[in-house]
Amino acid sequence: MPNAVDQLFAVKSAINKAEVEASRVKGSVTLVTVSKTFDADTIRPVIEAGQRVFGENRVQEAQLKWPWLRADFPDIELHLIGPLQSNKTQEAVALFDVIETVDREKIAASLSLEMKKQNRFPKLYVQVNTGSEAQKAGIDPKEALAFITRCRDVHGLIIEGLMCIPPADQNPGPHFALLEKIAHGARIEKLSMGMSGDYEIAIGFGATSVRVGSAIFGSR
Repeated sequence: MPNAVDQLFAVKSAINKAEVEASRVKGSVTLVTVSKTFDADTIRPVIEAGQRVFGENRVQEAQLKWPWLRADFPDIELHLIGPLQSNKTQEAVALFDVIETVDREKIAASLSLEMKKQNRFPKLYVQVNTGSEAQKAGIDPKEALAFITRCRDVHGLIIEGLMCIPPADQNPGPHFALLEKIAHGARIEKLSMGMSGDYEIAIGFGATSVRVGSAIFGSR
């Protein structure tokens, strides 16, 4: 089992190096530490080492650990990076600061309603299924611009970023380039792309945040 704190600093160092190589401003890429499946006791040393941005896949799992961790570390920023079911919208809006997986009309409508009801407005990203994979969440790239427009004009949502998960068996570069192209067309600046195996590549394609879990905590 790797030491998560040592791995955290190794990943941060690699991010800084990738920023330099891509002629990016140092510190321009946010590390979202993916803590799904890991318990609070495993996560706590990483928080104590200074990390404040975390990602979770499931609303229910996040509810079991983050309210207690946040009681001690109120400046945590929590991202939902897994698919959001419409029946979990209320809990997601209450718990998360960023929801990265807006990908269909029903979710957009539900989020709009729930955020007004709670007067709590998490930052929203649209997930794009850049590989058009049937089994994967995300809006089809061909429909992305129209969907983003509907999120804004019909549902009154502010879409701050785009997110993608490239197919595991393909070169991620073209997928990152496609997401950047869609973001440019939609006038969106934030790009959540790159995971443990390809985050350095993603930084070269303009990622503003990378989602890294196993490279820090070890395999699940």
